[in-house]
Order: sequence, then structure tokens, then C-alpha cells
Amino acid sequence: MEEIFEEWDIYAQRKKLKQRDIDSNFLINTSKFKIIAITGIRRSGKTSLLILLRQMLKKKNEKVRYVNLEDSRIKDKKKVLDDILAWFGDSGYLLLDEITSVDDWTGWLSRYHEMLKGKLKIIVSSSRKGLAIPSKVLRGRILPQELYPLSFKEFLQFNNIKFEKTTISIGKTKRAVDEHLIFGGFPEIALIDNKTDKISISNSYFRDIIGLDVAEISRENISVVELFGKYIIDAPYFSASKCLNFFKTLGYKIGKQSILNLEKNSQESYLFFFVPIFSYNIKDRSQYPRKSYLGDTGFMYSIGGKKDKGRLFENSVFLELKRRLSQNHEINYWKNKDGIEADFVIREGLKIKEIIQVVYELNDEKTKDREIKGLISCAKEFKIKKGTIITKDYQAVETLDDIKIEFIPLWKWLLK
Repeated sequence: MEEIFEEWDIYAQRKKLKQRDIDSNFLINTSKFKIIAITGIRRSGKTSLLILLRQMLKKKNEKVRYVNLEDSRIKDKKKVLDDILAWFGDSGYLLLDEITSVDDWTGWLSRYHEMLKGKLKIIVSSSRKGLAIPSKVLRGRILPQELYPLSFKEFLQFNNIKFEKTTISIGKTKRAVDEHLIFGGFPEIALIDNKTDKISISNSYFRDIIGLDVAEISRENISVVELFGKYIIDAPYFSASKCLNFFKTLGYKIGKQSILNLEKNSQESYLFFFVPIFSYNIKDRSQYPRKSYLGDTGFMYSIGGKKDKGRLFENSVFLELKRRLSQNHEINYWKNKDGIEADFVIREGLKIKEIIQVVYELNDEKTKDREIKGLISCAKEFKIKKGTIITKDYQAVETLDDIKIEFIPLWKWLLK
């Protein structure tokens, strides 16, 4: 087995990769005290980040090794983690990719983090959110680092597009936003020019996540999970009852609990996210539909065949908020009894920090009035004096009803 371990480490040493916008030094320094757990949707770059960390540590003459635990030759072997430790030793930086695919990973991490704390620095990854929400034995030992598909800034870097404040550069940046929205931010897809290939690869990623993550965790038939996925792509709001009725009209015998499990497991696999309404009433939070967002905007076109710019804009903002906000922030939407809505309410505990509306085009007064009304109504309820409306190209700062509103184009907001 040592030959397999060596093979992966040599591969990591030689692999040429583009840098991500991640504070690698923070991860390395923190691994002296905590297990660093890199989680995120499949193909978002977790393996690449581990390899980049390995190369960075090697340049510093640190003892470091990388092993991919999804290798079919080792993943089903009993005590493979003990074998790796015997090969590596009890000190240095050990980088273990897709650790949740092997036996007794929780017990092993807990054991050796306690026994070799300060000597053995462990950095692990998994495409399952369970790693970031540890079981009791790992509580307090893990620091999660969630990785998403490329941000727009990273997308520009990957495509060697340098933003400058010139007419030509701004035009190029706007075209890049459209490509980022439609084809998504998976690193491999961002580096491919052929649009047909982009769609094909995005399609294969979706099916891999459905089969290897959601279906496997849910123990549901893949065809059921695929149908659930396509339903979510078409539905800006999710209600388990409505989803259940959809399945029943197609002749599927499935219970409501199975639908709720699919919701939970698709979120834990980072395939979809479900955002609840903001309410101090727990009953409201459970009864109101959740807003649904895709783990990568490219799925809307590659799977759903749609280029709904309104939803793509909103989805892009949601993913960027997930990248920017810390773990103690929560994203909700807001709606009052009259049906007036605000897209994003960012809160820390019970304190509202920010209100954001997203609209593709403000091409008429009716649309503008609707978005302003939603923001102002929400701001007044929570006694907030400002808010943001993200648009396609309208930019201004207006004060209405004593609320300061910043209108900003999406591309500018993504580059802030």
C-alpha cells in the first residue's frame, strides 16, 4: 500500500495548478491547533487546494504528504488510516483527500488529534457537509473551510482577464459575467473554451453528485434523485408538500419524509441550498416555503436548459454571500403579510446586518418601485437605515423614506 501512497504524493508534487483566493497561510497556521476540514461541492477545487497547500509546505521545507482516499485500491481497506500513519510518521503535515470515504474516520481523527496534537497537523477534505458539522467526538477539534466554485474574481484570474477602468475592459468584464452565470464556476469548465464541452462536463458533474453523494446518502433510487434535482432547478421556491404532489402526479410512490431527506442530503452535498424565511416564529420558518439556490449557476443551463437571468443573478449573489460571510451569519429572505418581499436578509444572531434586493433589469418604473418598496418595508421593520439593490447596469445612490439605497451593477458588486 505504501507504493499507492507514494504515487499520490508524487502526483501532488508535480501537478500544476492555478491559485485560489484562499488564505493558505491561515489554514497552515491553524492546523497546528485544529483539524482543518475543507468541504464543498464535488469538483469545486478541494483536491487542488490540498495539492497547492502541499506544494507550498514543501517549498518551506516542511514534512508533508498528500493521499487521495477515494482511490478504489485503498478506500475499502480496513485500517487504511493507520497504514498511512505508519508510512508517514507521527509529525508533519498530513493531507487526506475525501476522508469520509474510509472506515472509522471520525474515531481516527479524534484519536490522533488528541494523542499527537502540536506534532501531527491534519488537513482533510470531503464533498459532504457532515465533515464541517462534526459528531460529538470531533466537536471543538475541527475548523471548517467551505470551498465553492470559482468566484467571479477567481473566474477572471483563471481566464487571465485583468480588470481596468476602461471602456474596453468594462465591456470584457460584463461579457465574462454572462459566461460565469450561464456556464458556472467549476474550475475545469472555466478553463475550457468550447461551449458544448462546458455543458457536457457540467451535466456529468451533476450526475456524479446525484449518484455518489445524494442518492448514496439518501439510499434512494438515482432516477428519483435526478427527478428531484430537475424539480428544484425549475422551482425558485421549495415546499415538501408541493414537491410530493409533483412526484405523485408522475406515478411515484414516495413519502413526505423521503422528500425532506432529499432536501437535507442535497444541501449536505452542496448541490442545492434552501433558504428559510426570516421570522421570530419557529412555526413560520418551518411552514413557509424555502427559496432554492443551485450549488453552481451552470446547472440551470446544462440540466434545465434555461438562461433565466433573473434567477441566475440572484443565485450568483447568494453564492457570493456564502463565500463572504462567516459561519455565525445566516441568510434569510423576508416577506410581510401583504406579500412584499426582500431577497436577502443577512443576520448575525438576532441582529440584522444587511438587506439586499436583486433584479436583472430596472427598465420600467413599476419594477423599480416594487424592488424599492420591498427593501424599504423590510428596512423599516428592522429599523435599518440602508440597503442595496443589485441590478444589471443601473447605478445610483438614492435616499427614500429616510432609507439610503445603493443601486449597483452585479459585476461591480462581485468585484467589491
